[in-house]
Parts: sequence; structure tokens; C-alpha cells
Amino acid sequence: MTILGRKYGRRSVALGLGLGAGAFGLLGGVPAVAGSIGKADSDEALLAPVNPELRKYARPMLAWRKGPPLSQTYQAIREQTQSAMPAPLPDIPVSTQVIEVQGGLPAVTAYVINAGGKNRPAILHTHGGGFVLGSAKSEIPAKQAMARDLDCVIVTVDYSLAPEATYAVSAEQNYAALKWLYHQASELGVDPQRIAVMGESAGGGHAALLAITARDRGEVPVAFQCLIYPMLDDRTGSTRIPPKPIGELSWDAPSNRFGWRSFLGQAPGGASVPVCAVPARTRSLAGLPPAFIGVGSIDLFVDEDVTYARRLIDSGIETGLHVVPGAFHGFDGAAPETSVAKQFTAAKLNALRRAFAAPIASD
Repeated sequence: MTILGRKYGRRSVALGLGLGAGAFGLLGGVPAVAGSIGKADSDEALLAPVNPELRKYARPMLAWRKGPPLSQTYQAIREQTQSAMPAPLPDIPVSTQVIEVQGGLPAVTAYVINAGGKNRPAILHTHGGGFVLGSAKSEIPAKQAMARDLDCVIVTVDYSLAPEATYAVSAEQNYAALKWLYHQASELGVDPQRIAVMGESAGGGHAALLAITARDRGEVPVAFQCLIYPMLDDRTGSTRIPPKPIGELSWDAPSNRFGWRSFLGQAPGGASVPVCAVPARTRSLAGLPPAFIGVGSIDLFVDEDVTYARRLIDSGIETGLHVVPGAFHGFDGAAPETSVAKQFTAAKLNALRRAFAAPIASD
């Protein structure tokens, strides 16, 4: 992993390979079945940038990208994922907490993963799914394993999905959960000065919004932000079209436009988009917590994520950036047993370990 930041005195980007496909049959709304679609040479051209170790995981996505758009399938995908919920690990306790939200907004359910102990770090986690898919419950087994590996408490939030609820609801629900975690720190055995926010994809966007909101409101000290291929900029795929092969496999520009439109309640990319809903539109990143950002080089979000990391660095924020060549969006979840996914996961966990071990700087 390359660390980018003033503290480390390095400005380069390390690149490692990765890609996978498994879960994206569901995310695309059609079964993940390989097939011969279009000309073989065009299929091979799409696969050419992919890490050879993982190319077989990309092939099913060639069928997915020819299926119906997410705007037509997201409801069916939700039903499929609800019926295929993974079982929690038996040895790590999980409790359910219903948290009230200010302003008369709907209460939010969070799952608290806590094996017991004292003075441990904690993570407030927000799940991915393009703002329109996913659930905290589906994240429980993976986050149980992470809590065990890091000896920490993890609270994962089941925020309201778009388009039924826009950012004005889900962002406040996530912030209410963060405040709850902070105020319940003693009861949970948590060090209130070692609370990180973390998320993947849209959840990474939510985590970035949480860090910004916590800075602006001054109620909860956030020690670290761990942003995994975060969805940060509504302009990607709308007013900014990335060059091929970026965003050609997995989460693509049409899906991104639908996700942002649903989340914002208006068309993405325009001048009227509310700054408070889009991390990349935030005018100043000064005063935010240290960050880790991980993304693949052919992920639709690679440009916005690298740009955000650079802005953090230029704002004096200690920032780690890990770019994985050949990796599409969600590659580590699609092919977790591959060496490139394991290396990516190790980089993420090591960044969190360093953050939790470091003393919190005083003003």
C-alpha cells in the first residue's frame, strides 16, 4: 500500500492488480451466467485490462452488462438479496438497536457487533449498494470477522434506501447512529476518541459525508475514515464520462446516474445539486480525520476517489491511497479468496490498525 500524505513525505501511487465478478449478477438484476454475447473480440477487449488471476470472475459480467438497467430491476434485486441473507457467525454477539433520529425522521435500526471488553476502538459502518440496494443485515458476518480481527466494536447502520428516501433522511439516520455510538461508548466498552467511520461504495460516500458532518457540527470526534471504492461525486457518469475501460465492468455510468438521481431526488451533475449531499462538492476538506481510500484502476469511481485523496492531502489530511490495477468495482467481494483481494483487505485492515494505535492529536 502506498501512503499519501504530508506526514509520510510520499506523493506516489502504488498499483497492484485485481478484479472479480460473483456478486454482480444480483447487482445487475440478471443472473450471473457466462455467455457469448456480441463478438468474441470485443469481449476479449473488455477483459484485457483485467488481472489474469481474476479474469474468469469478469466473464459473467459481460452478460450482466447486456441486461436491463438497474432502474428496472432494483426492486427484484432487493427481493433476491433478502431471500439469500447470510447467517451470522455463532461466536461473536450481535444485538439490534433502534435509534431515534432528530427532526421527526424515521428511526433507524443498527446492528451492534460487540464481543465485550473495555476501551476498544469502534467503527460506524455504512453498507454499499448504490444508495438503492443493500442492507446492514447482509453485512453482519463480514463485519463480525472484522471486529474479531481488529478487536473492536462495529455498528452497521440499516439506513433508508433511495428512491423511497433521499439523502435528507439517510444521512441524518447515519449521523444519529454515530452520535448514539459516541454517547454509549462507556456502556459498549468503547474508547470515544477512537471511533472510525467506514463504508464501501455508496456506504463509502455515506462515511465521507459522516466525517464532514461530524466536523461541521462538532459533536462527535471521528478518528479515521476508511473509504472503500467510495461513491463520492454525482458528476461521474453524467457530466463527466470516464475513458474506457474505466467503468465498463460491474457498476457502470447508467447505474451510477440512477443511484445518484434516487439519492438526490433530482438529476445528478447539475449546478443545483445540494453540496451537503455530495462529498466531492464539499468546498473545504480541512479539518477532516485521517483517511484511507482504496479503489481499483478500472472502477468507475477511480478518478473521483484519487481526486478526493489528493484534495485531502492538499488540505493537510494524512491520507492513504491504494489503487489496484485491473480491479473493477467490488472485486474483493466478488473474489475474496484471490491473492489480490487478500492483499487489498490486508491493506484496509492495516490502515485501521494504525489509526486505532495512533494517539489522537489535540487542538
